Amino acid sequence: MAAFVYLSKEVLSGFDKYKYSAVDTSPVSNYICHPFWNWAVQFVPLWVAPNLLTFTGFMMLLVNFAVMTYYDPHFFAASRDYPEYAPVPNWVWLVGAINNFLSHTLDGIDGKQARRTKSSSPLGELFDHGLDSWATLFIPVAVYGIFGRGEHGVNAFRVYLCVVGIMVCFVISHWEKYNTGVLFLPWGYDIGQISMTIVYLITFVGGHDIWKFTLPIVNWSPAELFEISLYAGFFGLTFPPTFYNVYRSYRDKTGKMHSFSEAMRPLVSTMVLFSLLVTWGVISSCNIVELQPRLYYWTTGTAFSHIACHLIIAQMSSTRCELLNRSVFPLFTIVLLVAVLQLGETEVYLLWAYCLYITGLHVMFGVGVVKEMCQHFKIKAFSIPKVQV
Repeated sequence: MAAFVYLSKEVLSGFDKYKYSAVDTSPVSNYICHPFWNWAVQFVPLWVAPNLLTFTGFMMLLVNFAVMTYYDPHFFAASRDYPEYAPVPNWVWLVGAINNFLSHTLDGIDGKQARRTKSSSPLGELFDHGLDSWATLFIPVAVYGIFGRGEHGVNAFRVYLCVVGIMVCFVISHWEKYNTGVLFLPWGYDIGQISMTIVYLITFVGGHDIWKFTLPIVNWSPAELFEISLYAGFFGLTFPPTFYNVYRSYRDKTGKMHSFSEAMRPLVSTMVLFSLLVTWGVISSCNIVELQPRLYYWTTGTAFSHIACHLIIAQMSSTRCELLNRSVFPLFTIVLLVAVLQLGETEVYLLWAYCLYITGLHVMFGVGVVKEMCQHFKIKAFSIPKVQV
């Protein structure tokens, strides 16, 4: 019996013709990150596969998420309004800083290692960006763990909107490439990663109480300042350049020159996903986002990554993007039930069911795609041929 096939012959043929094209104009990236990464990659043995660096970096973020979930599942540990919850041990913030720094570094040097070992391939870029789409979940959730709920914090739904905003920024950069043929790397990524490491370290030194103050004049807490800075980044640093780059590609006829409906096609699944999830959060009879925030965030991040990976495959292979990913149909059924019936905390079981479904589906999809690309290109995912020096 033939195994399930994830990549069509048309997609694989498109990967054969693929050439990486990216533009990075960020001063932080060009004057701080890349010089450091050029130095750091020299210490990586030549036998280490670039994908192994990518995967290790992602796993470090996953470890951070798991440890913080264990010590603070509902974001009460950092809040003075809930003294019955023990604070997160200080060593967790140091581990968080180390893991975040190393993850950012490994994500920065994987491409350099690929060029250094002459092992660059479309699989490497897909593997990198696919895991990056999943990792969009981790920074805002980690910051929420530091600030917590209640006084000097924000509620779980407001943080959820920030999580969604970061994911929208990610997907429109790949929507931009789908239409222009060029990946314009966003400025906010490296700034966010460096800032996150610094915030971890400050919290390790001073504890989460160090953030319990209000800024003069504006009367904002650090949590509110972080929230506002994210929206400023969305509407100031990300959306305008993206829309301008797409406009310029049509004006100068340098892009794919899709019709309007075809150009917008890659955004449909993501917008439907977020519309359904935000709607569920708003109409929930048990206030599901506040009741199970980490589970809701994880489910959203995984469902988003699953859809984003399909878009990345389409834009890299120059094939037509799907209109609506099948993973949104079970979610539509759940939201319809929530809207029609007063389910109360039964919603938690539905959330768990969808979480397990989408996580399993995404992992199987990722493993299947990697295997098929390895077979097609006659390479291995986590090992490379010995480099001749």
